[in-house]
Amino acid sequence: MVLPPFLALVTGLWGIRRGGSLWQDEAVTYDMAHRTLPDLWGTLGDTDAVHGLYYLFMHGVFHLWDGGLLTLRLPSVLAMACAAMGVAAVGRRLAGPRAGLAAGVVFTLLPTVQRYTQEGRSYALVTALVVGETWILLRACTDQGRHRRRGWWAGYAALAAVSGLLHEFALLALVAHGVALLAARLPRALVVAWAASCCCAVVTVTPLVLLSLRQSRQVAWIDVSVSGDVLGFVLNTVVGLACLAVRRPASAACPGAGLGTLALPLLVMPPALLLLASAFKPLYVDRYVLYAQAGLALLAGAAFDALWMSLRARAVLLLATSAAALIALVPVGTHLRSSESRSDDVAAIGRAVRQTTAPGDGVLFLPGSRRVWSLQQEPSSYGGQDLALSASPTASRTLYGTELPPADIRRRILDVSRVVVVREPTRERHEMNAREEAKKATLRAYFTRCAHTAVDTAHIDVYVRGGHC
Repeated sequence: MVLPPFLALVTGLWGIRRGGSLWQDEAVTYDMAHRTLPDLWGTLGDTDAVHGLYYLFMHGVFHLWDGGLLTLRLPSVLAMACAAMGVAAVGRRLAGPRAGLAAGVVFTLLPTVQRYTQEGRSYALVTALVVGETWILLRACTDQGRHRRRGWWAGYAALAAVSGLLHEFALLALVAHGVALLAARLPRALVVAWAASCCCAVVTVTPLVLLSLRQSRQVAWIDVSVSGDVLGFVLNTVVGLACLAVRRPASAACPGAGLGTLALPLLVMPPALLLLASAFKPLYVDRYVLYAQAGLALLAGAAFDALWMSLRARAVLLLATSAAALIALVPVGTHLRSSESRSDDVAAIGRAVRQTTAPGDGVLFLPGSRRVWSLQQEPSSYGGQDLALSASPTASRTLYGTELPPADIRRRILDVSRVVVVREPTRERHEMNAREEAKKATLRAYFTRCAHTAVDTAHIDVYVRGGHC
């Protein structure tokens, strides 16, 4: 119970500043957390409400201690340490101490877990809460005292509601728990109690879901790929099934239920449901269901326990697992803690734009949402003019600020002789409108592209008025 969270803390604090790099979503967290509560509340009414509770939480954290990147990422480190302890506790309860220890260690070393342990977003907190729900579910199934059992179900509903308010796709874990309960053939009273707890959580989160549906433009950029997303899900499932095949029979906490009965649905159901939903509207991103990795870790821990009990050459098993841990920590872990490990490093893009822009130059963001790259340093701070900007993100209570009408954007572009264009082609295809068309049409008609630089997914082009560079 001690080693997994300790390991999570050590790996989380190792290189936590990542060379001063800042991923664009983290830049949004930093910006939103530093807004006043009225500004923050006004922004959430228009956009990004799905992350509203997390922004409010981080606002309080920064109010207590504004330590920059360390403050931004430390809550995720602590949350993932709690999640590692929870995974170990669930594994121990279902398959014994050795399986629990192995599951907690595996969970901590998974590359995806290592990545989001060090990110200033809500996914680590959601994972910790879902793992906590899972442990409470086991207690609710096994506690013989009626009053204590009611307390466990109340705690289950509370954690499910909070996790859903942090990120609404956390509710998909409830489906996995339901499948596990039905597969375990538990008494009807337990299933009814679980359903009642789920209803309480869903009712609590429903207003957020309805509000986020009105803000669905926020996820217009998602594009589910067969070679990446679907293949990754299939590989995870295959590994989980392979671990399930080699595990030894475990003493179940719930009558008739084993570790696989709970861990496999947790691994498979949330991402599978999100992938199915993506057939109608692309919504699947692996970090949205990061907590499913807890199911993989539980199955891997049980498989390690089974191999330990059945193999005579335990030294070989220890050697193989040590080599896997070394790979996860050295080449993989070192890369995850480098500034090159994330796309859209706001710090690197900001430096490139600042070095390209001369005093008096105009700056255009294509599309306007790419203004997120300037949240840490606006063009006006180094002599540039944001040609399309009408009101700043804070003043307009939006994520990326508001832009002028197309005619005014065109007039402002024609007022300067040199324009630095900061664009992301993929986003341009998803976020085209009259303003974006006006920017591109004016550049095509009156300017010549004279220079091009690429930083991550950002393309930085220099346009000069007239036909000569």
